[in-house]
Amino acid sequence: MKDKLIRFMAGRYGIDSFGKFTIFTGLIAALLSNWMDSFLLSLLAWFLIIYSYYRMFSRHTYKRATENQQYLSKTYRIRSFFGQQKNLMAQRKTHHIYKCPTCRQKIRVPKGKGRIEIRCPKCNTTFIKNS
Repeated sequence: MKDKLIRFMAGRYGIDSFGKFTIFTGLIAALLSNWMDSFLLSLLAWFLIIYSYYRMFSRHTYKRATENQQYLSKTYRIRSFFGQQKNLMAQRKTHHIYKCPTCRQKIRVPKGKGRIEIRCPKCNTTFIKNS
């Protein structure tokens, strides 16, 4: 059975970031259409899900890759913002992040060092913080 699926999908595009987004949006629209009893929202949900499957099984890989690149370029700022926030949250387990009082530069200092004097690498201002 697995061999048949692999042979069927050979040469087809498959799933990508834009496909995941359209499926997720379609499922959310389907849930909202059931909750609000909206025909238009239900129609939109079905359209998005069918379009996602059309993209997955398409043999026009160049066109699908172009669509995905357009989606990725339009959502770059949003994705990079959330990536930065995720990185900051991971660093907060082991480091304190302070802002310089004069130039607002972010400075990362290890936790557990007690009372320390921090020198800003950008403007050379020194200030004291409890780490």
